[in-house]
Amino acid sequence: MIENIKWLGHASVLIEREGKVIYVDPWKLKTAKKADLILVTHSHYDHFSIEDINKIMGKDTVLISTEEVVSKMGKGVVLLPGEKKQLDWVEIEGVPAYNIGKSFHPKESKNLGFLIKFPDSSIYIGGDTDLIPEMENLKADIVILPVGGTYTMDAEEAAKAVNIIKPKYAIPIHYGDIIGSESDALKFKSLVKESEVVILKPE
Repeated sequence: MIENIKWLGHASVLIEREGKVIYVDPWKLKTAKKADLILVTHSHYDHFSIEDINKIMGKDTVLISTEEVVSKMGKGVVLLPGEKKQLDWVEIEGVPAYNIGKSFHPKESKNLGFLIKFPDSSIYIGGDTDLIPEMENLKADIVILPVGGTYTMDAEEAAKAVNIIKPKYAIPIHYGDIIGSESDALKFKSLVKESEVVILKPE
């Protein structure tokens, strides 16, 4: 499953599985494939790009996001933290994503992380979040977390989250563009205890 995940830079992720294409937070896309599913964590410009969404949106594409994003797009399915949406090939669960002690992403904004559940595996994408109590009950085979700090958790917090969730694989993102660098990813890798950290090159 790990080989089906591509990091497209910053917080953009592409997942391809059994002919299905999922984009998460598409932004500054270099290439565009028609998406079966688009997931947008929140409305900040570096996660929600109408231009990029329109490049990959087909007539049957499902967009799942926050109320604000769906309202601005004029289409899509609203997902709240704690809710689940079942498609015929995948289940999407909304996970809270927020800052603690910082005002960039308040909890009341109902921003999202996503737990993507296939029949035989699951992927958790944290969104713009700090290390939050809700992570203690999360279970996922693959965890994709921000490590750049300032607006999100830093490498140390992200490593703590992975050590709590205990996935098979962990992938660091949200560095190298607006904030953070590869050194954050390497620090993250050094602090993760049991999971295998996969540092992807942006594509």
